[in-house]
Amino acid sequence: MAAFLAPADAVAAAIEMREAIEQLNRDRSQRDFILKIGLHKGAAIAVTLNDRLDYFGQTVNIAARVQNLAGGDEIWMTEDVHGAGGVASILAPYEVQRSEAELKGVEGAVPVYRV
Repeated sequence: MAAFLAPADAVAAAIEMREAIEQLNRDRSQRDFILKIGLHKGAAIAVTLNDRLDYFGQTVNIAARVQNLAGGDEIWMTEDVHGAGGVASILAPYEVQRSEAELKGVEGAVPVYRV
């Protein structure tokens, strides 16, 4: 779990993490590391428990459910992230596919994007 002030920063970090994992796996005899990323934008409650910062709330729940859509080496995001300022230019070099998903605890189909 990570939090960012701007969705574009989250998308850039997700792409950098995916590229780093790809490089790490290239140097191994088998694909040892698999990364699945889900991104959502919104307010969350931040709490420090046992000297660790943790996040709670519907935003976190939606991000987790979007992450559950991801296969290995995929980044999935909600419309809130995809449509945020600066995101389109970051995603321009990548193939992005739009679909809709039913997410537990969310009414109706939610537009989601796979990178």
